[in-house]
Amino acid sequence: MSETIRSFIAFELPDDVLAALSGVQERLTSYRLRAKWVRPASIHLTLKFLGNIESDNIDAIKSAMASAAEGCAPLSLAAKGIGVFPNIRRPRVIWIGLSGAVNQLMKLQRKLEDHLGDIGFAKENRPFKGHLTLGRFKVGVNSKEILQALTEFSVFETHTFTARELILYKSELKPSGAVYSKLERISLEH
Repeated sequence: MSETIRSFIAFELPDDVLAALSGVQERLTSYRLRAKWVRPASIHLTLKFLGNIESDNIDAIKSAMASAAEGCAPLSLAAKGIGVFPNIRRPRVIWIGLSGAVNQLMKLQRKLEDHLGDIGFAKENRPFKGHLTLGRFKVGVNSKEILQALTEFSVFETHTFTARELILYKSELKPSGAVYSKLERISLEH
């Protein structure tokens, strides 16, 4: 019998980028933003949240990942800037943006959406915006405090890193937070 797995496809971030993001989170707490902060080790560059899948579908998903990655070189990116979704009046997510090969990232994500669509996964309604989620707000946020935080970190930028491998992650929700394990990997071509 097939097991149900909560999953997503993402790029892993290098430790030094995660450390820089952790530093931003620490500074943001001084603004008294009541957020549920993502553990730095759990921050990924997510390309597609799949939700609950059947373990029997993993091979087809891996094949779709490989098809999307075909002809795509590793991506040179940096974490840059800061923002909130959906907007500053009603922030729900606070994130760090990206710079560098963002157009290639978007192209890869569209190819991934298309190939996953071919095997039955619904396409996202919203346009893809590559970002790194720092935290989520459950309650209202003081717009003055969030604006000050966004202003302070508007010039934040890490060094460049290379995204080389698409990873299919399993996500297990635990009381202490989500635990991620790698199910499959697809290397981008050199």
